[in-house]
Amino acid sequence: MRYKRIIKLFCLLLLATVCAAQQQALRRPDASAPVFAWKSNLLYDATGSFDLGAEFRIAPRWSIDLPFSYNPFTYSDNSKWKHFRVQPEARYWLCEPFMKHFLGVHAHYAIYNVGGIGFPGLRDHRYEGWLLGAGVGYGYQWHLAPRWNLEASLGVGYAYLDYDRYECVRCGEYLNSGRKHYVGVTRAAVSLIYIIR
Repeated sequence: MRYKRIIKLFCLLLLATVCAAQQQALRRPDASAPVFAWKSNLLYDATGSFDLGAEFRIAPRWSIDLPFSYNPFTYSDNSKWKHFRVQPEARYWLCEPFMKHFLGVHAHYAIYNVGGIGFPGLRDHRYEGWLLGAGVGYGYQWHLAPRWNLEASLGVGYAYLDYDRYECVRCGEYLNSGRKHYVGVTRAAVSLIYIIR
C-alpha cells in the first residue's frame, strides 16, 4: 500500500517536472540547447528493477535529476530485492547541462523488503523498512548521437536505515527491529539518456 501512494506522488512530481521543462523550453532564446531528458540507469536495470528518470535544465549551468527505481518481484526460494527508491539530485555543470563534467548534491529515500540474496547479511535474514539520507557526487556525460548521451556518475554520502528483521523463509518469524547509520557509496549510475530539445 505504501508503494502505491509513493509511486503516485512521484508520477505527479514527474509530470509537473515535464510541464515546467516544456514551459522553460518555450521561453529560451537558444532553442537548440537541451532542456529535458529521459534516462535509465543500466546498473539498476541489470538487477531486474524498473528504472526511469528525468533530468531538466533550470539555469545555464544547473539541472535537476529525478530518478526512481522500483522492483516488485519475489524470486525463487522467496528471495527478494523489493524496493521503491527516489534520489533527486541538483547538478552544477562545469560546461553546460548534458555536456561533460558535473558536480551534484543528492537526497535519497527508499522503502525496501530484501533478503535471501547473495550479499553478506542478506542471505539468512529478510529486512523490511525505509531509508533516508543525502550525499554528493561527480559525473560525466558523453555525447553518443544527436539525441543520445551516456552518463557515468558516483556519489558518496549518508543514509539512515530503519528496519524490521525476519527469518529468511516465507512468512519468516519476526526477530527484532533496528536502525543503522551508513556512510559510503550512495549513488552509482551508468545511464542511457534520450535528450529532448
